[in-house]
Parts: sequence; structure tokens; C-alpha cells
Amino acid sequence: MADETPKGDRIAKVLARAGVASRRDAEKLIAAGRIKVNGQKILSPALNVHPTDKVEFDGTILEAPEEPRLWLYHKPSGLITTSRDEKGRETVFESLPENLPRVVSVGRLDMSSEGLLLLTNDGGVKRTLELPSTGWTRRYRVRIKGYPREGAFEPLTKGITVDGEHFQPMTVQLDRQTGANFWLTVGLKEGKNREIRRAMEFLGFTVNRLIRISYGPFQLRDLKPGEVEEVKRRVLADQLGWSTKPKIVPRKTNKKSSSRS
Repeated sequence: MADETPKGDRIAKVLARAGVASRRDAEKLIAAGRIKVNGQKILSPALNVHPTDKVEFDGTILEAPEEPRLWLYHKPSGLITTSRDEKGRETVFESLPENLPRVVSVGRLDMSSEGLLLLTNDGGVKRTLELPSTGWTRRYRVRIKGYPREGAFEPLTKGITVDGEHFQPMTVQLDRQTGANFWLTVGLKEGKNREIRRAMEFLGFTVNRLIRISYGPFQLRDLKPGEVEEVKRRVLADQLGWSTKPKIVPRKTNKKSSSRS
């Protein structure tokens, strides 16, 4: 039997590829009537679109997707990692340089956390980097209040269950003491919601600062809070195993002026 599936890509995939939202969230946008194709509002994701079709999101025509790109962003504390916030709090995306294209975050950092956040213009790259099967370790510098005894963190190295949710084994290195606080380096592969904070609370410690310093091979290094730096195309291609490496000139962009101190 001949394949009767229309050629082209599913609309949710096109929206994700353009960096509008994940495929699941794109389906929600479609159901909410926020997507048009060739001037017609659509309410079902069961639609294939072609490069010649005009796709609109909230009245804005989506341009043809660029080559997949990735940026390192030093997220300051106090920002929400979401496109919009019901409480009116400042979001990561409101603080980015104006010359960046539409991007989505790879995973999240909670409002009180800071450090390395990966941004991409490509939904496929986002999904790939978030998959547990990718196996990349996220490393954090963590400051806790309390005095850990010898072996205090051993439960974390074996995996624990908190409020019915299982956390995979972490690596924990005790670095130095500063007054009533201790600095740790913590590594994990999953990154569940507030995982490190909840794990430390489970052991009786309070996290009062948390900085992500790496995500797999990508390092925060000396990137200043609010700064964005693009990953070189050849580096991204090597890490993701791409066979083609079209050239994209990397650039480093500082955060626009802000009243935040």
C-alpha cells in the first residue's frame, strides 16, 4: 500500500524546531488557538506543514528555522526560567540581549539558583541535551549551613527517596569551610525539580547558595552574571555527533543595562 501520510513535518515539530515551545507545549498552544497556518487558525496538531506554508504564533510569522545553535548563559539569582510568570516576576528571557533569536532553555534553574543555563534556538537540540540517556553530568557549587560529620553525604552517593521521589546517586565533594557554612561540589545526571536542595534538606542541611558550573562538556568558566556566549558550531557538532559542520560565527554578548544590583 502506498504511504498516504502527507509530506512535510508535523506542526508541533515545526514549532519546536523554531524554538517556540516543546512539542508537548506546542500542542497546548495549538489547542488554545494561538497558531495559524496560511492565515487559518488551527486547533489540532494532526497537521503536516511544508516550508512554503506560512505559520504564525500570536500573530507573528515564524521565519524559516536557522541552523541549530547553542548558547551559554550565566543566570543570575532571582530570575524565573520560564517564558512568562503569572506572578509578574522577572524571567530569564526578559533579561537576555535583544539581538538573540527566540530561544528555549535546556532544563531549568530555580529562581534562587544561579550559574550555567544552556539556551538553544532548536527544539531537537533541547530534547537531546535533556535526555537522561545523554548521560551528561551537571556539576554545582553548593553552600550549605551546618557541620557535616564524616560520612554525612554517603546516602546521596547511593541514591535516596524524598517524598516518594527517587533521586539517582550523586557525587559529593566537601571543599572548604567558611564560618558556619561549607562549600561542596555536587554532580548529578538527572536534575529533577530542586533536587539538590531537597536532598540536602533530607540530610538536615540548608542550601543557601547554589551555582551550576557545568552541564556535560559545557563550562561556566569566567562568564559573568547576565552574559551570554555562543558555543562554536564545530564544538556543538562534535558533542552531538553531527556529520556536517556549517560555519556560524560565534559571538559574545553582554546583558543589556539593568537596574538590578
